[in-house]
Amino acid sequence: MALSVPKAPGVSQMLKDGARMYSGLEEAVFRNISACKEFAQTMRSAYGPNGMNKMIINHIEKQFVTSDAGTIMRELDVEHPAAKLIVMASQMQDAEVGDGTNFVVVLAGALLESAEELLRLGITTAEISDGYEKALEKALEILPTLVSHKIEDYRNVEKVKEVLRTSIMSKQYGQEDFLNDLVSKACVSILPDEGTFNVDNIRICKILGSGLTKSEVVRGMVFKRFVEGDVTYAEKAKIVIFSCPVDIIQTETKGTVLIKSADELLSFSSGEESLLESQIKAIADAGVKVVVAGGKVGDMALHFLNKYGLMAVRLNSKFDLRRLSRSVNATVLPRITTPSQEELGYCDKVCIEELGDTTIVAFRNEGKDSRIATVVIRGATDNFMDDIERALDDAVNNFKCLTRDGRYLPGAGATEIELATQLSAYADTLPGLDQYAVRKFANALEVFPKALAENSGINGTEIVNQLYLAHNTEAGKTIGFDIEAEKASTIDTTKAKLFDLYQSKFWGLKYAVGAAATILKVDQIIMAKRAGGPKVRQPAGSDDES
Repeated sequence: MALSVPKAPGVSQMLKDGARMYSGLEEAVFRNISACKEFAQTMRSAYGPNGMNKMIINHIEKQFVTSDAGTIMRELDVEHPAAKLIVMASQMQDAEVGDGTNFVVVLAGALLESAEELLRLGITTAEISDGYEKALEKALEILPTLVSHKIEDYRNVEKVKEVLRTSIMSKQYGQEDFLNDLVSKACVSILPDEGTFNVDNIRICKILGSGLTKSEVVRGMVFKRFVEGDVTYAEKAKIVIFSCPVDIIQTETKGTVLIKSADELLSFSSGEESLLESQIKAIADAGVKVVVAGGKVGDMALHFLNKYGLMAVRLNSKFDLRRLSRSVNATVLPRITTPSQEELGYCDKVCIEELGDTTIVAFRNEGKDSRIATVVIRGATDNFMDDIERALDDAVNNFKCLTRDGRYLPGAGATEIELATQLSAYADTLPGLDQYAVRKFANALEVFPKALAENSGINGTEIVNQLYLAHNTEAGKTIGFDIEAEKASTIDTTKAKLFDLYQSKFWGLKYAVGAAATILKVDQIIMAKRAGGPKVRQPAGSDDES
């Protein structure tokens, strides 16, 4: 009989062998803070227009070179449970606003770093959490008073350009004016008269070759495909969309046909052919010029399509079929039938174009009823085009937010320093220990202008001092860091048109404080033993079952 070794008393006695448990300040809280600090420090160097790129090779050996925080976190596959909470907060920001993911990570990291100092002074985690939540409440109260710009008419391309420029600048510094022009025109051109703006209606098509300046906006949709038949151009075309293959219809059940003579064989095959021809002729008689199929186009069907002068396009993705149907205002038909006039779509021009060595099919709709716009990006490498796509994605999400709430705050670190100034004054009015946490919250906000300066190669402390000096006056509320200056200097963000989305700051503060407070309230980490690999299969006829 094996000797039973008793387990140590306590929680470990209740858990399986191999389970680990960390508790108390040193083991749980400081360990979590340390992991989050390291993670935030990594992301901080990617903050702002001059942020450094990260090279990431993910689990399937795909390489990414980017400074976009959302992509970095998605591909890193973070394992640490506390750092995961920050990643989740950042993902919530991405879902809510679509921009400002790095803001959440950097602020949460700075708040935890400040909390560590307070914990070492003997202040409890509960008091720090309460202080942070009070500071957040006050910050959200101050935020509407700092609004420096508002957009009422978001159909005005010039007004939209003013505010989208900053979000593109933070990802593609130097290319912002050209990209801003593309994305502003694309967004305004498909804005519906009623209802909300849908981000999915701005499509991006990346085509290798040439340079970024050859990129363009196509009102309609672009696919990297070739047409199936001989017809390659159609103007003022009625379009029918099928989600099934265009071919001889297969029967659902297997059957046997007994053919006794050559004449019967000929009449059998000609029957199928005449049925298919009558179907395609009926489609052509309905005025259709373009047939879009969700499956393969058979050789026989292709022959008749060419005979009646119909253009055939095959799209493998059901999502692309749905988008195209929305773009041309057609109904997707599940089987080959003669479409009614209500089920047909319309497009000004469907044609084949060559960009570099890539052939594309373009569905162009120049009229006002165009519901989808495609930005065709040109570039020398896939990595470069991916990064441009991320910048455009942020700008489109910004546009979506401004159609809901057109308020903008001063950018370039001006909002954060003004919040820090007012929160420091608010901390002096608090009687309890939470005043220390509020003051640390204000200090944590300094991390943003510091990061902008340090990533640009300028002394961060010097910039923060200059900004505080400027913000002590009533007229200095919109003063931010001048990223283009060679020495440490400030700039009026209203004159330079550097604006940050109000919604982005509002939700960013909420999610960052929520994540930091949650991590601080953790006093024990219990890690269950991980399950082993797959069970070894017993060979047949083994005695284990007896």
